[in-house]
Order: sequence, then C-alpha cells, then structure tokens
Amino acid sequence: MAGIELARDRSISSNTDESGMRVKEMSEFGVMGKETSSENKVADQSPIEEVALTVPATDDPTQPVLTIRTWVLGVICCITLAFLNQFFGYRSIALSISSVAAQIVVLPVGRFLAATVPDKKLRIPGTKWGFSLNPGPFSMKEHTLITIFASAGSGGVYAVNIFTIVKAFYHINIDPVAIWMLVITTQMLGFGWAGIFRKLLVESSYMWWPTNLVQVSLFRALHEKDRRPKGGLTRLQFFIIVMACSFAYYVVPNLFFPAISNLSILCYIWKKSVTVQQIGSGIAGLGVGSIGLDWNTIAGFLGTPLATPWFAIANVMAGFLFVVYILTPFLYWNNVYSAKKFPIFDSALYTKHGQPYKVSDIIGKNFQFNEQAYNQYGAIHMTAFFAVTYGVGFATLSATISHVCLFHGREIWQQTRASLKDKSVDVHTRLMKTNYKSVPQWWFIIMLVFMLAVAMVACEGFNKQLQLPWWGILFACAIALAFTLPVGVIQATTNQQPGLNIITEYIIGYVYPGRPLANVAFKTYGYISMVQALAFLQDFKLGHYMKIPPRSMFAVQVLGTAIASTVYFGTAWWLLDTVPNICTHKNSEFTCPGDAVFYSASIIWGLVGPRRVFGNLGIYEKTNWFFLLGAVAPVFVWLIRKKFPNTKWLQYIHTPILIGATGNMPPAKPVNFIMWGMVGFIFNYIVFKRYKNWWVRHNYILSAGLDAGVAFLAILAYFTLQYEEIGINEVGQPDWWGSNGNFADNCKLAGCPIDSTVIVTPGVNDQCPVFN
Repeated sequence: MAGIELARDRSISSNTDESGMRVKEMSEFGVMGKETSSENKVADQSPIEEVALTVPATDDPTQPVLTIRTWVLGVICCITLAFLNQFFGYRSIALSISSVAAQIVVLPVGRFLAATVPDKKLRIPGTKWGFSLNPGPFSMKEHTLITIFASAGSGGVYAVNIFTIVKAFYHINIDPVAIWMLVITTQMLGFGWAGIFRKLLVESSYMWWPTNLVQVSLFRALHEKDRRPKGGLTRLQFFIIVMACSFAYYVVPNLFFPAISNLSILCYIWKKSVTVQQIGSGIAGLGVGSIGLDWNTIAGFLGTPLATPWFAIANVMAGFLFVVYILTPFLYWNNVYSAKKFPIFDSALYTKHGQPYKVSDIIGKNFQFNEQAYNQYGAIHMTAFFAVTYGVGFATLSATISHVCLFHGREIWQQTRASLKDKSVDVHTRLMKTNYKSVPQWWFIIMLVFMLAVAMVACEGFNKQLQLPWWGILFACAIALAFTLPVGVIQATTNQQPGLNIITEYIIGYVYPGRPLANVAFKTYGYISMVQALAFLQDFKLGHYMKIPPRSMFAVQVLGTAIASTVYFGTAWWLLDTVPNICTHKNSEFTCPGDAVFYSASIIWGLVGPRRVFGNLGIYEKTNWFFLLGAVAPVFVWLIRKKFPNTKWLQYIHTPILIGATGNMPPAKPVNFIMWGMVGFIFNYIVFKRYKNWWVRHNYILSAGLDAGVAFLAILAYFTLQYEEIGINEVGQPDWWGSNGNFADNCKLAGCPIDSTVIVTPGVNDQCPVFN
C-alpha cells in the first residue's frame, strides 16, 4: 500500500492530465457541481482519482430518506440475508451473499410501492409524529439505507463461532441467554470506537474506502439517467447482462461441473505421486498449475478483486508467493517441526505420530485444561504451514503499528488537529456539514457504556460457562480501541484488513490459560468490536458519498445490527439442534470449515495455552521472532524510500499487507489467491491503464453484476434442488469426476504425509502410500 502518499500522487497526476481529458471525464460522469467554473472543477474534487471519477460532488437534500418503505424493505432484507448467510456459512463450500443481491431486488419492489401505494398520511396516536405511506418516487437515498440494512445482515456474526464449537465440537451445552448477550454486545460495542474515529476515517478525503465505490457505481447505474454511448450499453443494461450471464454460468460450477472451481492439472497427470499432488492441489496443496473458473472461487474468501487497488493486489500476491512457494516448501521438505509427518497444507491438530489429536482426552472438570492428562498424551503438533500462518499473524500486528507510525503518523496528527478545529476541505464533507446535522458524540458514548454494562452482566452472570471475568472485557476493549485507527487507515486506503484475532488470543492465553471459552470470548470482544467499528465507519463513508443524513445512518445501523445479530444467533442454534452430524465429515454438506479453524485455535490458545505451544514449553517458540521481523520490516522499507525517493515502485511497497497476505489461509486456499490475483491484475492494472474510460464506466458495475448472479443462482439451486435432496444423478446427469463437489478428492494424495514412521489411522491416512 502506498496510503496517503499514493493518494496524493494520484491527485497530482489527475490534475495534470493532458488535453483536459480528466475534466471531460469528470463532467461526463457527473462528479462536479453545476455552478463551478471550468478552472475550479478539478480542484473542487476528491484527491483520489477513483473517487473523483465515481462519486458525484452534488446533493439533493429534498430526496426522501427514512420512509416507511425504508423501514419495511430494510428489515426484510436484513432478516433474509442474515438467515441465508448463516445457513450457507455452515456448508462445506461456504457462500457469502452480499448486500448487492438485496440492492438489486428492492429496486423494482420500491418502485412498485411508489406507483401503487396511496399517499395517505398516518399519525402515531398520542404524539405529533406521523409519516406518509407514499412520500413520492423511490429515491436513491432510500435505496442506500435499505442496502445498509442489508449489509448488517450480510456481514456475519463472529460470536456464533463460539457456541458452534461448544455444541458441535466440544459437545457441551451452554445457556442460550449468555450466548445471545455475547452476540449482541460483541457486534455493537464497535459503535463506540466508530464514534471516536469517524472524523479521521470518514471525513478525511484520503480515507476513501475503495469497496464503497462498487456500491456507488451500482446506485448510479440503477437510478441515474445514463446516455447510451454509440454502439454501446448504458450502465444499467451492462449490469443486467452481466448479472444474467453470471446467473446462467454459475449453474455449471454449482451443479453440473463443481470440479471446475478447482482444476488441479498436475493431479490429473501424476495420479499416484504424493509429492506432485502436494505441489499441484489448489485445495490441499500449493496450487501450482491450479485454476478455478468460478466467481465464488475468485471472490468468495478474499472479496472482489475489482474493488481492490492494484498496488494492494500486488502486495498480497507477493506475500502469498513468498509464504506458499518459498517458505512452506523449504520448511516441509527440510522436515522443520517434523513437517513430513503431517500434510503440507492443513489446519488440523496432530500428535507427534501424525494421528489426529483427541482434545476430549485433555479436558478436565468444569471445561478446563487437565495438565496431567496432557503430559501423558503428549504435546500438540501442527503442520509447518499452520505454524507459519501464526507467525505471519504476529508479524502483521507489529508491522501494522510500525508502518502506520512511520508512514502516516504526521498525517494522522495533522488531521487530528484539523478535525479538532473543524477545518473541512473535502467537497463531500462540506456538503454533508452544510445540509445535515451530525450525530452527537454522546449518542456513541451512551451506546458504548450500555453495551459494556450488558457485556459485564453476560460474563459475570454466566461466568462458569463463558469463563471470562469483568477485567477481561475491559482489557479486550482497550486492545480494540488501540488498533481501530491504524487498522482503519490501512483498510480505508487498500481494502485490506489486518486481523487482531491472533494477538488477542495470544495475550489472554498467557494471562488466563486453560480456559478455552474465556479465550474465544476475549478474542471476540477484542477483535470483533474493532471489525464492527470499521464496518460502521465504512457504511458511514458510503453514506458520506451518497449524502445520507448521518442521524438516519446511525438509526439504521443500530437497528440493523441488533436484528441481524439475533437472526444469526437463532439460525445457528436451530441448525445445530436439527441437522444430524453437523460440522463433521459424516455430513459432507455441512462441515463448517470456518468453525473448524476456530475450534483448532480455541485448543491452541485457550485450552492448552500459548506457553505450551509457542512459549518456552512449546515446540514452536521460534515463531515469536516474527514479532521482531514485522516491526523492523517497515523501518527497512522507510529507509530505502528515503534513500531513493524518486524510485516509483518503492512507493508501492506496503509491509503490513505484504506480510499479512496469507492471514486468512486457511480457510482460504491457494487456488483462491491465484485466481483473485489474476483477475485483479487484468482489470485493475491492464484495463485500468490501457482502457481507463471502459474501467471508469464498467469496472465496479461488473463486480456487482457477478456478485448478484452468483448469489441468486446459489439461493435458487439450493432451495429447489439440493434442499429437497435432488442431486445431479437424480435429474438425469451422469456420475462423473467433474460432478464431485469435494474437490480435494481429485488430489486425494495431497493430504498425505511422506514420513514412513507415521502411524496409520483408519479414515485419515490409511489410503496414503508410505512414499511417493
């Protein structure tokens, strides 16, 4: 990432474009006010080129906003997406349905209501408050707020993982009231941090939140009158065509040819070689030569590459290539940490003999660690790759702090001083402050204090179950508060978010060891309250671009978060109680891949504790050196850039993104990174540089259309065929290798160890050859 410095570079380049092309482009796409002179048009714009080309610098304060349509359609979308995302989240091939799907569906519904509902005024009895059933045409601002409602339902609820692992993996009952309070408080504490940092992360023009431009582009395509270019399409026509093609094509990977999502070429050539399949498998290996012809493979784990700046994509791919193709093979084939006794790419836990680790054997009374049983059973072992991912997490944390201090410290300080003096220079900020009242700071403070109180009641009132004392909540909140700004700066400029999950579980694992639920609860409060704060700030920035009154945004966010949290909780509880063998390999459809990683982490950090894994009593003590490496890396880059200030490519090196590239592996697989990087390179480098007019007009619309098509087909296919247990064979299609949904089976030897001393375990490695 180049951050603020790159933003300034872009602004300079756009302002000095030859032949006035930049002014022409801006005028065509409506990004200038009508009354500005031609000399001032460019100056009165965002300094970020992508924003200036996408977001109009105008506002219509007369548009209806919080109407009855907004509330009804928004709540319905929120509930629907929350249910569907939790339902599909447990599936072996997880599918996340974004708010884009709701964004599309509500447009014809909203316009139908505007055309048919009578304009009748209703008054709330006993008050002066009233509203109209039909305030006029369905407005873009109504549409935006409904989408904010939907985004609350599509964002996921991290705390659901806690009772999932308790019920499905540890097989222990837990009080639903305690979990519900945990879910609500972890999701809504972030409002407090969002209120503290909104001036810096929302009102600053250099904090541009790239992913919001997809939504802005789609809103404009759906609502604005767009002149059709000669021989071309309007943006709405382009979106409809893309969505229809995406919908039709997704039938292939979703139903008829699932293996197309991961075609591991080497596995099909060398069918009996463990080593080659370890190298070639895109799911259980390194992914060399693997491709995935499926938009869900491309964007399902890493988000859409079309909304990520090229320099961020380049940093992610550089980090991925180093970890997966250099570091992991070196560790594995040099047998570091006895790596050959385990698969090359796996997040499971093992004994020293390569057998699956039976966690139930080391759990004592009151759901706590049994040290004597652990000493008899033996230490936890993991794959070299899984150990490296934790080291990468350590380095990412320290690199984030170091990088933000070195590269953004001065700008943050200057923006802080400017915000305290209320000096606003961004055109969008000026429009917002001119036309609308801001959200009072005490609203955020009240929300923060109330949620802290409820969290205290949950953890102290159900201490035997949640295990986390009151001081743990305050400690976790302090960590979240400290990292919201530096992580927010990175996400707001690169569309990448370094995670705090590892450092939170590391800290509480040392301070309060042997209590797995306390560990995951602390992690959730410390990590997710920050993630939620950034989600709220991102939505505030979307409202900033769309000129939504801040108080209306606040009301929708609070209600949407409360509704979504409850629906996620209820859906997960229902599935865990009704689906047989859920989250096990006995149920191939609902294996809960994300929860399996969460479960392994709860054992490592909570039950056994970091001291016995990464500390002086553990095997992986040397991974702590990653903390130092992460802290030093930005300093090295900073010094090099000072030494060679005119070397342009050095300005694009962003150490937290580069180091933390593989932070979500697993559950993300190599094939996901390969295809994500390839598509990002094509559109955000080649197309952006050579066909900028096409990119400006179509890039974000293309992303939205692909997302929407996949989401609609996945929902339709599941509830019409798969839910009714109608499979490929039942509808008359042949049973062939391409219809195998478990893609790892096509490279089944990739999950084998290559150490001859590994003890054979039925159902795990009994089909693996001793040598390749």
